[in-house]
Amino acid sequence: MKMPALIHRFRLPPVHDASLQRDQGAWILTAAAITLAPHLLTLPTWAAVLCPLLLLWRGWRLWRGQMAPPRWLLIPLALGAAAGIRFSFGYLIGKDPGLSLLAVLLTLKLLEIRNQRDIRVTIMLCFFLQIGLFFSDQSLPMAATVLIATLFSLGSLLALVDPAGQTRERLASTALLILHGLPFMLVLFLLFPRLEVPLWGLPADAFSATTGLSDSMTPGSISELSLSDALAFRATFTGAVPGRAERYWRGPVLSLFDGRSWRIALRPTRDQPVYQAQAQVRGAHFNYQLMLEPHHQRWLPVLDFPVGPVANVRFAYDFQALARNSVSTRQNFTFASYPTLTVGEKEESWILEQATHLPPQGNPRARALASELKSNTPEETLQRTLTWLRQAGLRYTLQPPLMDFNSIDLFLFDDKLGFCEHFASSFVFLLRASKVPSRVVTGYQGGEINPYDGTMIVRQSDAHAWAEVWLEGRGWVRVDPTALVAPERIDSGLAQAVRRGDVLPVFLRPEFSWLRTLRFRWEALSNEWNLLVIAYDQRKQRDLMDIFGLSDFDPASMVGVLGGALGILMIVLFAWARRAHIAQAPLDRAWANLSRKLARFGLAREPAEGPINYGQRLASALPAHTQTLTALCASYARLCYRPPASRADVRAFVHAIRTLDLKAAPPTTAPSQSTSS
Repeated sequence: MKMPALIHRFRLPPVHDASLQRDQGAWILTAAAITLAPHLLTLPTWAAVLCPLLLLWRGWRLWRGQMAPPRWLLIPLALGAAAGIRFSFGYLIGKDPGLSLLAVLLTLKLLEIRNQRDIRVTIMLCFFLQIGLFFSDQSLPMAATVLIATLFSLGSLLALVDPAGQTRERLASTALLILHGLPFMLVLFLLFPRLEVPLWGLPADAFSATTGLSDSMTPGSISELSLSDALAFRATFTGAVPGRAERYWRGPVLSLFDGRSWRIALRPTRDQPVYQAQAQVRGAHFNYQLMLEPHHQRWLPVLDFPVGPVANVRFAYDFQALARNSVSTRQNFTFASYPTLTVGEKEESWILEQATHLPPQGNPRARALASELKSNTPEETLQRTLTWLRQAGLRYTLQPPLMDFNSIDLFLFDDKLGFCEHFASSFVFLLRASKVPSRVVTGYQGGEINPYDGTMIVRQSDAHAWAEVWLEGRGWVRVDPTALVAPERIDSGLAQAVRRGDVLPVFLRPEFSWLRTLRFRWEALSNEWNLLVIAYDQRKQRDLMDIFGLSDFDPASMVGVLGGALGILMIVLFAWARRAHIAQAPLDRAWANLSRKLARFGLAREPAEGPINYGQRLASALPAHTQTLTALCASYARLCYRPPASRADVRAFVHAIRTLDLKAAPPTTAPSQSTSS
């Protein structure tokens, strides 16, 4: 045999997109588009543009019925995408680069589809990327998005096995499949051992920074947060609720100043607040629970001054509450705070020395002013400094000018425009220059009560900076210099304190008050989701086990209980499926009868061959009976995969196969199942 003839004999036939019909392709592209849409917000810019373009290109080729692009084009695209992601992130092993790479590969896999195996791999990629959406966002909108994407992904699988199905029937069948999975989901959710850290906490980028306060402050850093409506935390009070002037949520305490930026100091910690040994805890107090949004740092925003001990919380010597680990997931903390508590009366000498330190150079005019304001006692110096600031013509603004070195001088004597960080920084600088111990405290001031669930909501726009001054016999005293110039900021909120013409967040503008009402309703619903689902932790799981008398169960025993519960569910579902299978016995016998009839032509159905593939092979082998045979195969797929089938439909199918009469003509040559797939 000549070599060309031998090659032609064993060469696989060219494979086109015959296995992906327009209807099937529309389902898969829709599932991929919904899955990729949220990922576009975290992809590198070039990838966020490339993925939609590749989806559109695939949809255009599908509409025109064109075959898949050649692999010599797709392989360089895949390699280029991997190199681009490596260049964009600086590494490949991590949550963000890994998900970005899978997002690009999904769009390339859509272009590569040549057979049903490629379709299934594409849908599996969609499922994995849907899980990946929860790595950084477990909110209610994200859960709804993933549910819709899952609905269309399962519908794509149904479209694969039943191309003749209708959209409404596929959606109904998909919803039924999801309902079947709900028992498993509930058992896993309630009984699977809860972990202290998320499963995705291992990659290097799992705890990347998010918007919010940091452990340092430079001119303009807090004013940038004033335009953010992002939620910082919720507080639920038991009993009394603090008034607006008492809503100072203590965050990072900044004691070190390098001439431009304020930073935290290294501080020892203990479980019990140090001031509890110095003063008797008494007076009015507030009991509350914080639900803190993840900010990937240890500090916790608390009202002055919390008492302890508190579970999983330590206290610094500057009276700051610190979580034992970085807050990388939404977490709950319970505190009791005493606003009138005197703290720091017997302060350590090294802390007082640190609270008077300034760099040797910089801001000469402010230093000279401090020399003029210095008086015989720290109390008199404090009052003279406050009086000067009140009369200096300083103005409060959300858009302060840019400042570099000597920022204190520029604010106090030249621009005279600043946000809270400018007031607090300048005030503390003047006091330190006069040798009065003081420091900057950052956190949040304010919070609004949601009328629909009673929780207090504090946003990033409530970020604030104030000062603490140490006075002998009184300890650390809070002083807010911003209140001298803009008391409305404390009494009425940010919207009432800014200058006319300053840009406010959309929800703080009076003309959009109706949006605030809608947001309150939505946030009340989200809070319920967070409490019931997201905040279901080890403690709540133990409480649930206590109800059933299983409080002594360790994680290993919990896995055993989980396995037993899932086993029972499997038995129940198997019994249900077995009953449905018995009900379909006439249908399956007729299908087997069709295979026996065609066996004399060498066309018996392969063991793993689906009805649609079988119908395509029969149509190629017996072109004279194409319409009849493909209709029978499609009918079987429809009756099998779109239950419940009526008895009349099953009887009609059985009768059609029993009366099927095929001519004894030999079939034409057809590709085997192994080559057609």
